[in-house]
Amino acid sequence: MIIRRASTADVPRLQRFRADAAAWLSARGSDQWSTAYPDELLLASIQAGDVYLVHLAPAAEPIATVTLDRLADPVLWTDAEAKEPAFYVHKLTLATPGRGAGLGAQLLDWCGDYAARAGARWLRLDAWTTNTRLHSYYKHLGFRHVRTVDAPEAYGSGWVGQRPARSAETALSLPRNPVE
Repeated sequence: MIIRRASTADVPRLQRFRADAAAWLSARGSDQWSTAYPDELLLASIQAGDVYLVHLAPAAEPIATVTLDRLADPVLWTDAEAKEPAFYVHKLTLATPGRGAGLGAQLLDWCGDYAARAGARWLRLDAWTTNTRLHSYYKHLGFRHVRTVDAPEAYGSGWVGQRPARSAETALSLPRNPVE
């Protein structure tokens, strides 16, 4: 598997990832991601070089996406936490949600490795406040629940967790240099 940075041409596919995941979640009783993500915010993340697509082969359709950045959301993270060296995982989405192949865990391991190589102490994420299955999944992968923020500004995604950034070997052939 390989990963590449997303380009503006990938916006329709990235929006489809979200819509497909929202439909999968809805079928399981969750309203997570039930509203479209604004194109202008997605474009800003792409232009910053923070959005990645995972492929089985260079010409194959993407099988996953993740956004990885250094932007601590002030609604979710305290000023003291925001000063700590950390990377933040957003919008990790698989083309086939719930398939159980370990791709999400591999992608999170790569994110942690990327963060560690860039000198970060933490890999952080937030999750839909009511998605307890996702909370359990993240805890199983070593994330510690920091707090749950119950504020309208959290847009329903107020469960926050972190784990130490650490080196990891994965089956993914991804960019290793944080400054690429």
